[in-house]
Amino acid sequence: MYDVLVVGSANADLTVRVERRPGAGETVLGTDLVESAGGKGANQAAAAARIGGRTALLARVGGDAYGELLLHAQREAGTDVTPVIVDETARTGTAMIIVDPDGDNSIVVSPGANAALTPQDVAAAKQTIAASAVVSLQLEIPMESVRAAAATAEHAGTRVVLNPSPAPEAALAPELLAVADPLVVNEHEARQLSDRADGTPAEWAGALRDQGARSVVVTLGGDGALVLDASGATEVPGVRVKAVDTTGAGDAFTGALATRLARGDSLPEAARFAVRVGAAAVTKPGAQPSYPTRAELEAMVPETAQDTGGGN
Repeated sequence: MYDVLVVGSANADLTVRVERRPGAGETVLGTDLVESAGGKGANQAAAAARIGGRTALLARVGGDAYGELLLHAQREAGTDVTPVIVDETARTGTAMIIVDPDGDNSIVVSPGANAALTPQDVAAAKQTIAASAVVSLQLEIPMESVRAAAATAEHAGTRVVLNPSPAPEAALAPELLAVADPLVVNEHEARQLSDRADGTPAEWAGALRDQGARSVVVTLGGDGALVLDASGATEVPGVRVKAVDTTGAGDAFTGALATRLARGDSLPEAARFAVRVGAAAVTKPGAQPSYPTRAELEAMVPETAQDTGGGN
């Protein structure tokens, strides 16, 4: 029995820090290249495992050095990697990341083996899905595989946490929205998917719930999060921290949220905890290397700190 099964991507993150981002046709100097484990799916699994969630990952990696890097990082975090498929014919997915002095990032992803995760792979893991309290999904794998995982989870009675990132150009499929409990979006994704350029987080969340999502969480960076479920809207305050690198902080939030939902927290309670995990993650460089254990979280971002400013 797992608390969280993440079905999604696994990428090697190739990160360079710069004094400023280059313009079109411009070259700038950066720091030495840092290679680390990433990918939205793998990030969420690592975050869930590091805070104590019983976690497994269903993903595809290549039979190369980056694939071994990703598997090693998951094992170190405490994730069960038994469901991970090593594809000897593909290259492991990679993400090229530029980080500016404020900790903000720009990312380009080359899917690699992630693009080969198929509905058949999902069908082969149906018993693992049924043995999980929560399945966490994102959109860095083929959409048909996301839909297959959502349908399999719904049939098994497994709760679905859906993070529609990268945000699709078109509206989300109704069958995906119908199982999202919650749909986890940042401000950009909320605006795009709700088709509202203006408005408030509560209005974006309301529009997404009207489209069919069972519940919605809008992450607001340093301002925390907005939660909308059957009990109404709840504002979750942020945490004041010094942001070093925001890479993967949203994944830390989602992994923590899924873990606490699996353990029986209400959605607002789970979001309050997840905001603290996201805030801790931005205080260190990188994605997975920045994710706290439960003991580190209590030392870095105690619960009493959750009242103003922060990051996730």
